[in-house]
Amino acid sequence: MGSGWHEWPLVLFTVLGQCVAGGTIVMGMAWMSASNNSELQNKIVRAMFFLWVIMGVAFIASVMHLGSPLRAFNSLNRIGQSALSNEIASGSVFFAVGGFWWLVAVLKKMPAGLGKIWLLLTMVLGLVFVWAMTRVYQIDTVPTWYNGYTTLSFFLTVVLGGPLLGAMLLRAASFPLNGKKLAGLSVLALFVAMAAVILQSFSLPGISSSVQQATALVPDYASLQVWRMVLIALGLGCWICPLARRMPPQTFALFAGFVLVVAGELIGRGIFYGLHMTVGMAVAG
Repeated sequence: MGSGWHEWPLVLFTVLGQCVAGGTIVMGMAWMSASNNSELQNKIVRAMFFLWVIMGVAFIASVMHLGSPLRAFNSLNRIGQSALSNEIASGSVFFAVGGFWWLVAVLKKMPAGLGKIWLLLTMVLGLVFVWAMTRVYQIDTVPTWYNGYTTLSFFLTVVLGGPLLGAMLLRAASFPLNGKKLAGLSVLALFVAMAAVILQSFSLPGISSSVQQATALVPDYASLQVWRMVLIALGLGCWICPLARRMPPQTFALFAGFVLVVAGELIGRGIFYGLHMTVGMAVAG
């Protein structure tokens, strides 16, 4: 019982990977919108380097979860049959396709037409990666995970952290991003996340096994969720407040906002892992 932070490698891997998937979509759309400005496109490409750095950190964290990191490639042995193998494979493909696109683009060897198709494919692969993540935890013997809240929370992280990450890097690249619609989308995701927390808190008392009650798994569930929502709200506020004053948010403010949102989502993902339980012989409720 606890916050689930003992699974910190998976917490980092899932949260950072989902933020990168969202950030790739935002920056990819910006890159395509600047098709008539090659200099601006080059700036966006250089800024996208940090997406792949964060993705690299996420994968390093995932390797730390393995009993023997030297056997990491064994996780690919059952592609198509194992949800875990599919997750690692889809993440690796997303990383490789996106990273190679970036390398060719930064070397200015990318044909315009091919670059757009390649980038669109990368964006789709990011979403496929997140979907593959959700399938790992749809285990019918873990009733606290085997529900729609798992899939919803993973994709909400894409919408909460991804746009802010993309906006921060685009601002650093001097891209003229208004950001109001993206910020509004993230705020909507925050309200959906709040609703999901409330609904899940009502469902947990009805889940138990012969030896465990779901509500006892994370005793500080309510207070941790409050802290999570506060941090996310403060993070989005670093983005929204300047926009409300009709001023472009500064890169440092967006960076601070992204850190706060990630911190909130790390708490939320820790709660998720803390809610792990197996049904044993039966489930009541």
